[in-house]
Amino acid sequence: MSARRASAEGQLHIFLRHLSDGRQLSPHTVHAYARDLADLLAFLGRYYGGAEWSWGGVDRLALRSFLGELNRRGLARRTVARKLSAVRALYRFLHREELVEANPARQVRSPRPDRPLPGWLSRADIDRLFQLAEARASEGGFHPVRDLAILETFYATGMRLSELQRLNQADLDLVADQARVLGKGRKERIVPLGRAAVRALRRYEPRRLEVLARARGADRQAVFLSQHGRRLSTRQLQQIVQRHLAQVAEDAGVSTHSLRHSFATHLLDAGADLLAVKELLGHASLSTTRIYTHTSRERLKRVYDQAHPRA
Repeated sequence: MSARRASAEGQLHIFLRHLSDGRQLSPHTVHAYARDLADLLAFLGRYYGGAEWSWGGVDRLALRSFLGELNRRGLARRTVARKLSAVRALYRFLHREELVEANPARQVRSPRPDRPLPGWLSRADIDRLFQLAEARASEGGFHPVRDLAILETFYATGMRLSELQRLNQADLDLVADQARVLGKGRKERIVPLGRAAVRALRRYEPRRLEVLARARGADRQAVFLSQHGRRLSTRQLQQIVQRHLAQVAEDAGVSTHSLRHSFATHLLDAGADLLAVKELLGHASLSTTRIYTHTSRERLKRVYDQAHPRA
């Protein structure tokens, strides 16, 4: 082992001891730093072809090459970003201790983290969801009728859960089959309701009026009420939706917002224009809406892999 390599490993050991003794990080955290920086140490040995090197001689190009190798190994962007964070911490320490003259890691950009694809329900799951909700609502009870109206409105409009919670009776136009939604930044948008949602809301309205008639201090503006006449909270709406989703997609990794995600995915699958879906969702940027095109592509890839004989 060359003296320079020994010096580089020695300085790395000093840094790790600083993390353990100076900053008093947990052994698990220190071990993670050591593992990530060992990757860098091994790469630099290969990068310089066995020639002598030092931390002070490593430049931005070498560090970018290190990130390139990590990407070629198929590591997730989050993992690459973590390793770069360890490299930056090392160089901040070396620079502060005047063991290197410059900090090349400062100029290396961190990769954008992967955006997880939103969970969504298949058409079959959606059909099953509403079949079950409709069967319960046919009995005429307040809660099942209200819950069906919540599910139908949520899926028909693709609105956010917070927007659903703020929905007032004055926002609904059941003649024109549309609703006015107050979104982020108090921006208003008009969204279609669809026949199924209008039908569910019309069925719910007499039950809602019955609650208002007997409840003291009821919220007469709110669309979705508790049995005591109070506007449902976001948490209550979340629990209602999640309870119904669990019956059709318990192990599918879906969340309350999966109805909103399903709304967008199903529209795009059917050929809807991306700009139109953006407006319906109330997104400020088209890039936010594009994630749903990724969802559609992932679904198509799975279908292809399963069906094509030479996939």
